[in-house]
This record gives sequence, structure tokens and C-alpha cells, in this order.
Amino acid sequence: MEISKDKVATLNYVLKNDNGEVMDESQDGQFTYLHGASNIIPGLESALEGKKAGDSMSVSVAPADGYGERDLAQIQQVPRNMFPPDVDIEPGMQFQAQSPEGQMMVVMVTAVNGDTVSVDGNHPLAGENLHFDVSVVDVRDASPEELEHGHVHGPDGHHHE
Repeated sequence: MEISKDKVATLNYVLKNDNGEVMDESQDGQFTYLHGASNIIPGLESALEGKKAGDSMSVSVAPADGYGERDLAQIQQVPRNMFPPDVDIEPGMQFQAQSPEGQMMVVMVTAVNGDTVSVDGNHPLAGENLHFDVSVVDVRDASPEELEHGHVHGPDGHHHE
């Protein structure tokens, strides 16, 4: 069976940046996704189209087909009082925030200077060329429930957390 729209693919992968540093990986068949449902970055999804269990490949994905270019408008200085008062805010912490358009987003604290906190709403891999070594472990038909929900469900059924 080939990877195509509405198929569930199980992958092993290693993701590296331009310097060859490992940025992420998943082994032992732990990563599954619903093909054609925008569950993974577009550049990787299109490269996997038509692959079968047992296929392996290396794929390089430019920022435009990955997590996008870094957007300087996503970097902001916000008052410390916008954060919980009982939390010691430090660089690297992540918080949920609401965009001006009302959408929920994750921001990362990049600096704390007195009563001002610098946050970055860009994805941590925005602006990066992404280099994947991928092997396809399995391909199967998606269940009706997975198709309805637009994502893969675990072996014990559906659980939203």
C-alpha cells in the first residue's frame, strides 16, 4: 500500500539542521500521521507521497515548505504582569498566548529584563532548512473516526487531552 490521501503512515525519522545537528527524531515506529490532513509540514508530506513500507529516503525541506521564514513581527516585548505572578519567568519557557486575531499560539520567552519580557511566537524551526532521513515503517487505511477527526488515533482508541 502506498502513502496517499487518507492513509495512515508510520515513520522513523531523524531531523537535522544545516550544521548536521539532530533537532528531532522518532524511532521504533512511534510517529504516525494522517496523510493529506496537514498533520506534518508540506515539504515532507509531498516527498512521502507514493512511498511504501520499507522505503527510505533523505529529504531536504526549505523554510517555505517547512515552518516558514522567521517573522520579526512575532517577536515582542510584553509587560511582566501579563504572566502568572507566582511563576519565575525564565528564557526558554513556553506559554500559550492569544494573537491579535484571537487565535491561540505558543510563545517562547527569549529574555527577561526587569518588568519587560521578550517573547517569540515563531516556531523554533522557522527559517531553518530541514534535513530528514526517513524510513516508512507501515502504511494503512485510516479509520472512519480518524478521517472525521483529521488525525491518527492510538491503538487503544481516541483520546483528546
